[in-house]
Amino acid sequence: MNLRQIEIFHAVYVNGSVSAAARVLGVSQPSVSKTLRHTEAVLGLDLFHRVAGRLVPTEEAHAMFGGVADIQERVRLLRETGRNLRGGGATTLRISALPSLGLGAVPAAVSRFLSDRPDVRFDLQTVHHDDLLRKLYERETDLAIANEVPPGAPLGQGWLGEGELVMLYREADMPDAPPRLDLALLTDRPFVTPAASGPIGRLFSDEVDRLGIRLNEVASARTFYVAAALVRAGVGMAVVDSFTAEAWTAPGLSATRLSMRPLKPSLAFDIHAIHLIDRPPGATAAAFLRILADVIDGR
Repeated sequence: MNLRQIEIFHAVYVNGSVSAAARVLGVSQPSVSKTLRHTEAVLGLDLFHRVAGRLVPTEEAHAMFGGVADIQERVRLLRETGRNLRGGGATTLRISALPSLGLGAVPAAVSRFLSDRPDVRFDLQTVHHDDLLRKLYERETDLAIANEVPPGAPLGQGWLGEGELVMLYREADMPDAPPRLDLALLTDRPFVTPAASGPIGRLFSDEVDRLGIRLNEVASARTFYVAAALVRAGVGMAVVDSFTAEAWTAPGLSATRLSMRPLKPSLAFDIHAIHLIDRPPGATAAAFLRILADVIDGR
């Protein structure tokens, strides 16, 4: 399929008819119909069935749509970049971050940055740690903000700061909590484990194994956001990263008061800005990363 065939197929799939697709694309209905028939002939597949005046995608069309939608999005971004370059338009920073950083640190940095640079646009997304590398390699993002640089990968990185693991709990469950919490205090309490939440979860699991602590694990969460939601719902206590905890303990977030305490001993982790070796941050991205580093450091 060439790009024109992909565009036609995508428009018909999304809009459900040749006439609607033609209106969206600004072309004639016969042109859409002819291209669609030619595409089906080239592929040797029926992509749509006509049912009650609408074109209903076949199973083959459903299978193809995911890949076609990705290509359409990349074409859209390429066209947008071309318009910006021709017209001197706004620079767009495409940034992927772990959900824990997307809750507070990254939005705060964006807000601070835009106060001085309103001409810049941001394309932000939160992704799980396992997807960050793919986003970079497939050029879906320019920068990934994460706590671990994949070993052996041809990537560049810049250190932004560090966070630490903290205990997140409902105030009513532990009103007299000390300034730092020993993990041994968790032994008999319902606990939401972060063991499956990427490198930071493994950092916690390794510490629990080192101390030989047996936890009363009533639930597991693959993201710290979900772990925090379970804490608020009264399922148990959880160990999460400091950025998630700060977002969930912000005043006015919930009628259920949540508190956090750092651990004893402290469990810290680094935060990096990761990029492809051949696509280092430009001046605008570097300026944003400096502000993000200040936010992470609490400045």
